[in-house]
Amino acid sequence: MKLPKIYGFLKKDMESIESALQDSIQANHPVLRDASMELLHAGGKRIRPVFVLLSSQLGDYDLSKIRKVAVTLELIHMATLVHDDVIDEAELRRGKPTTASIYGNRVAMYTGDYILARALEEITDIPDKRVHELLSKTLVEVSIGEIEQIEYKFNWEQNFRDYLRRIKRKTALLIASSCKLGAIVGGLNDYQASKLYQYGYYIGMSYQIIDDILDFTSTSKELGKPAGNDLLQGNITLPVLYAMEDKTFKQSLFEVFTKDAHVTTNDMKILIQQLKRTDAIKRSYAVSDLYLTKALSALDEIPDSRAKKTLQDIATYIGKRRS
Repeated sequence: MKLPKIYGFLKKDMESIESALQDSIQANHPVLRDASMELLHAGGKRIRPVFVLLSSQLGDYDLSKIRKVAVTLELIHMATLVHDDVIDEAELRRGKPTTASIYGNRVAMYTGDYILARALEEITDIPDKRVHELLSKTLVEVSIGEIEQIEYKFNWEQNFRDYLRRIKRKTALLIASSCKLGAIVGGLNDYQASKLYQYGYYIGMSYQIIDDILDFTSTSKELGKPAGNDLLQGNITLPVLYAMEDKTFKQSLFEVFTKDAHVTTNDMKILIQQLKRTDAIKRSYAVSDLYLTKALSALDEIPDSRAKKTLQDIATYIGKRRS
């Protein structure tokens, strides 16, 4: 079963959000408008809006209100992707040319800024102070995470804790905030909202770890970018940290990335093969499974409902994801 089928009953509401996303990023300037629309049409799982909707459905579900929150979270995610692609000098995103590769870095950066501004404009319609405080704190942490990712590029001395802190800010906090914001707008009490925040955090950690695994185990066609691209960009992920405990892999890794010549496709192919011969993939999945178990436990005290069952099913799907 594919992920969208798990929350198939949200199809009409998700179509409403997709339409609202298109309306939100319309701009008078043709370059901003075209760049933003191309990014939107590149697709994506829209998992953050899904978490907003499901969390809200555990309480008082009002699509006209919750749509604003869902659109805001997806726009923020889109803005971070544009900025990431500039920093990583990425040419492809989901198998399609990035905004930066089409329009150049300067236009891409301002496009990201524009989309972020539109996100903040959307959320002004929600008067709850808690919503704005949580969103502001999340954006601060995401920004710190982006700086840390730059600082840690090609840093072979980083450790397990460094990695977890980085993916917390890169991925988990925005998903956690999606769940909690949906809960707040849905009128859930503070305790339930905090439990959904925990669920989102643990799901986000697991999701990013599996993404980092798939960077080595999936094909370039499945990824929409070259396999091993994170490592090529100098991002040291969990599978690499574990694989570096193997002396043979570590030596090969240093030989490839410390030579003066350009790192070739064949270099990366050999490194990926060597990494797969270690226990790094197995151990990384084990860490992901621990976070998924915690995510499911966080839902224990949430009343049973179709929305709760869907959140559980999403966690199970993420745990089994192999492509």
